[in-house]
Amino acid sequence: MYSDFRTKLIAAADEKYREFSQKGIPCERPFIGVRIPKIRALVKEIPPQHFAEFLDTEPIAIEEVIARGFLIARLPYDEMLKVFDSQIKLLDNWCTVDTFCAALRKTVKGHEADFLDRKVERLLKSKNEFTTRAGLVCLLDFYVKPDYLNLIFDRVEVLKDRQDYYVKMAIAWLLAECFIKFPTATFAYLQISHLDRWTFNKTVSKICDSYRVDTDTKEIIKKLRRA
Repeated sequence: MYSDFRTKLIAAADEKYREFSQKGIPCERPFIGVRIPKIRALVKEIPPQHFAEFLDTEPIAIEEVIARGFLIARLPYDEMLKVFDSQIKLLDNWCTVDTFCAALRKTVKGHEADFLDRKVERLLKSKNEFTTRAGLVCLLDFYVKPDYLNLIFDRVEVLKDRQDYYVKMAIAWLLAECFIKFPTATFAYLQISHLDRWTFNKTVSKICDSYRVDTDTKEIIKKLRRA
């Protein structure tokens, strides 16, 4: 069954997309060149009785890692938790991180507090760049809500000295989303933030890049930039 799945991935390859992906996603794994919607569609064709075989097979190409993440997201919450860590170990670039976390939205819904305690907090404490990014992207995808804002600001402060590029970018992305949804609380945090200059200014840039923030607010936010 898995060999058939690989054959379908190869059949769906787009050489131009493969070249495009290789330029934008630093990754040591080979690229087949399959677009995300097609990977998702192929995963939906996998019958439940073959899930174990797929999860036990070592992925080779980046698309196989992405597909494995989509498959895990099809599992019930308790079953997903059992194999969650096995997927985290495979994440070595921003794309596999971000697609996996986003795919889990429906699975985690209603279990946010439990998932935070059992998985996300540990991810945030990792020294691995992409494991930490996974924790931050989980915060972005599941926890940008009033009850979790202070927790987000606290966890970001703990990570203020991290120099990993993809961690810093995730922090900026997360805080920009917090500002877009909760501008007053996030603005108050930014005024007292201890983030390094680069991450702070990247946060300001991402806020200003958003079409969901009005022009007058952007002018106010720009004044926070650090020289």
